Amino acid sequence: MGRPPEDLRATHGEQADWVTAALAGIDSPLTVVHPAAEEALPDPASLRGAVLTGSWAMVTDRHPWSERTAQWLLEAMDAQLPLLGICYGHQLMAHAFGGMVDYHPRGREIGLHAVARLPAAEADPLLAGLPDHFAAHLTHEQSVLRPPAGATVLAGTAHDPHQILRYGPHALSVQFHPEFTPGLMDACLARRQDFLAAEGHDVAALRAALGPTPHALGILRAFAAAC
Repeated sequence: MGRPPEDLRATHGEQADWVTAALAGIDSPLTVVHPAAEEALPDPASLRGAVLTGSWAMVTDRHPWSERTAQWLLEAMDAQLPLLGICYGHQLMAHAFGGMVDYHPRGREIGLHAVARLPAAEADPLLAGLPDHFAAHLTHEQSVLRPPAGATVLAGTAHDPHQILRYGPHALSVQFHPEFTPGLMDACLARRQDFLAAEGHDVAALRAALGPTPHALGILRAFAAAC
């Protein structure tokens, strides 16, 4: 869903690289599609599953490529294609299915945070094995402010109560980044540390608190394995 800033891309690659690395060892052939580069979206029937990545765009910008992907998501849902949205992908899925996405009234959520699993997640096939609280990397300004009708909220943080949404048996989305490593999260913090400090964030403390997020990563890997 777009490409990272040039400096980050030069040192850490781009979203597809991060997801590919996170899925190392899982025998699933991967095809990368860039809607923002005007690449055609595939026929859902030709896929075993789809991961929608994060982005440096905003869902409320309503870019034509993003709205085209939102329409594709409706077709994919009708085709019962397994879907997993990450950050921007999470917000775009909620938008496509009738929810409301906008800037969070309390501002940005960034760094390593504890995600609280809700009782509704107990029976979810991708979440049942998770602890009640687990760590995840986050960086976002916009959020799902109102989930779509019929969606189930499965987890939240103190900042954003809509961290995991289930839209049906084949579609799940997460606001956090299961594919992020501590090094990648650190690079995101370091490259904008002055700007983040001006917003009131203690960037040194955020960087010092970073660590692995195996449970968040496990959601992505479990999704791919199930596909």
